[in-house]
Amino acid sequence: MNPDEAMALAIAASERVRGTTSPNPPVGCVILDADGVLVGEGATKPPGGPHAEVVALAQAGERARGGTAFVTLEPCAHHGRTPPCTRALLDAGVARVVHAVADPNPKAAGGADVLRAAGVRVESGVLADDVERGPLRAWLHFARTGRPHVTWKYAASLDGRVAAADGTSRWISSEESRAEVHDFRTKVDAIMVGTGTVRADDPRLTARVPRRGQDVVRQPLRVVVGTSDLPPGARVLDDEAETLHLRTHDADVVLGALAARGVVDVLLEGGPTLAGAFAGARRIDRVLAYLAPKFLGAGPSALADAGVSTVTGAVALVVEQVSMCGPDVRISAVPAR
Repeated sequence: MNPDEAMALAIAASERVRGTTSPNPPVGCVILDADGVLVGEGATKPPGGPHAEVVALAQAGERARGGTAFVTLEPCAHHGRTPPCTRALLDAGVARVVHAVADPNPKAAGGADVLRAAGVRVESGVLADDVERGPLRAWLHFARTGRPHVTWKYAASLDGRVAAADGTSRWISSEESRAEVHDFRTKVDAIMVGTGTVRADDPRLTARVPRRGQDVVRQPLRVVVGTSDLPPGARVLDDEAETLHLRTHDADVVLGALAARGVVDVLLEGGPTLAGAFAGARRIDRVLAYLAPKFLGAGPSALADAGVSTVTGAVALVVEQVSMCGPDVRISAVPAR
């Protein structure tokens, strides 16, 4: 098995636990024995549980000795809730460690140097872009900035309307797009809307379908932003999931409060006003747009005032991917740096 194939398996393992490990990173690891045969695979367990390397090493057993560990993130070198993964790798007799991305957390970084000092061959950078844009995207942003990563998701007609002139918005996007969004919801820590969306649409803000390979639907934190009281009987107040009402319009205050709760990955599903506030504060880290092949001609646009008054002040984005989701066009874009 070549390095790219091995790291791709580690990334897949990481993706399977995305959303279950915060505030820890959803790391994946595979172990190849001295002959290059896959003997162990694992991913980080929820907080307090073993890290990916420990899970994979336990599966590999003695066959890890003299082998190679492929890890999506540099193995940690500190003792937190669990012992350092560098110690586990050394005790297992692993001869080589390949990681995709260096750990930006100063408390945990330095694992590569510890391993090298002990005589282990260490390599980095294999499929780094896939990890940066994949399951570790949000956690790496959180570790580097101290802020939760915000993905603004919206569905709109091809002319940019999120509702018709009479206020109706169900359903602009296709069944395929809606199913994909529900799957995405199971992988984030929080779903965020404004009080206006709660009053207008009375959303549940829950995931309806268990993620692949699981029987139970994992529900993220529901976050409602705004100073207005929530309507009595609003569905976000039911017991399907926890709801946090933050009485502010300040994006940094919101993100600070969420970071204090260990929230790493946020899905912003609010209407144009909340999206505009976050865009104006430059606190949208990714845009995920589902454009339906239809015109409405009137009705609210996807984004309200974002503090842009002239073309030269436009928020520039870099398109990462354009693909189809059923009949809809899916666009993933990030702010230009």
